Amino acid sequence: MNRIVLAVGSALLMAACATPQASVPAGPEIALTIDDLPVHGPIPEGQTPMSVASGVIAALNKAHVPAYGFVNAHWIVDQPGTLDVLKAWKSAGLGLGSHTWSHRHLSEMTAEEFDQELARDEPVLQQLSGNADWRWFRYPFLDEGENAKKRADARKVLARRGYKIAAVTMDFSDWAWTAPYARCSARNDAASIARLEGMYLAAAREAIGWSRGLSQKLYGRDIPYVVLLHDSAFEARMLPKLIELYRSSGFRLVSLPDAERDPYYADQVRPDLPAEPEGLDDKAAARGIPIPAIVDYSAALDAICSGVATSTSP
Repeated sequence: MNRIVLAVGSALLMAACATPQASVPAGPEIALTIDDLPVHGPIPEGQTPMSVASGVIAALNKAHVPAYGFVNAHWIVDQPGTLDVLKAWKSAGLGLGSHTWSHRHLSEMTAEEFDQELARDEPVLQQLSGNADWRWFRYPFLDEGENAKKRADARKVLARRGYKIAAVTMDFSDWAWTAPYARCSARNDAASIARLEGMYLAAAREAIGWSRGLSQKLYGRDIPYVVLLHDSAFEARMLPKLIELYRSSGFRLVSLPDAERDPYYADQVRPDLPAEPEGLDDKAAARGIPIPAIVDYSAALDAICSGVATSTSP
């Protein structure tokens, strides 16, 4: 009898321990994507495209975070040494996708020119990626065309070439910190750099609430978010803090392909499908949902450490 009670008790205890773990919600997901490989400038004096990329790669690997980087391959012709940046990225087990050959606005190109921009980028991606999935595409400037026809024509090109679109569903214009950081670094202005860090994290935190709020209003849930970042020296400096911010906010960091398996991204992974309104904001506007205001840091960023010349070139 005691043996039976003990056996039943043990089974119940095991079930009690297992059940809460199985029922705990996984939490929202977020995927990190990095634009403008192998060069995004201006670069602070004393740094190079490789040192910048090495910092980004180290932060991602230390935190065990997957990421896709989006390539403008013209750089490896203009500055051949930057090919080593892409090799380092791939050696670290990170994904690569297309950002077009020269980062031109789609609205300034014909569909035929857009096709050529993709075609010129592809040999580098094929060479570096091997069997990995490199057919992910990010629109430069997030410019999907000046009208519905251009957008549809571009999507036909992408579908014919087998691309999936790396959508952006969380963005805080991190690129706007690149030049101010280079200026403040040239001055060795630690106080101003600390101000930049504070504004960056405040903007990232606000973007979390903005995107999650619209997702809840649109779908009553968190979609998996795809955040847009850039390959900059300031990004390398801030990535550990940014990743910690996402994790402390309850996010699980996942890969871009994992995030875009969600039905929200159906027209992005299948550009042959009819296009939905762009992004969470346009989808909300189409349904008459008010779009929350967000803090504009541009004036403060333009003013900080102003008057210091910087250069994009390494």
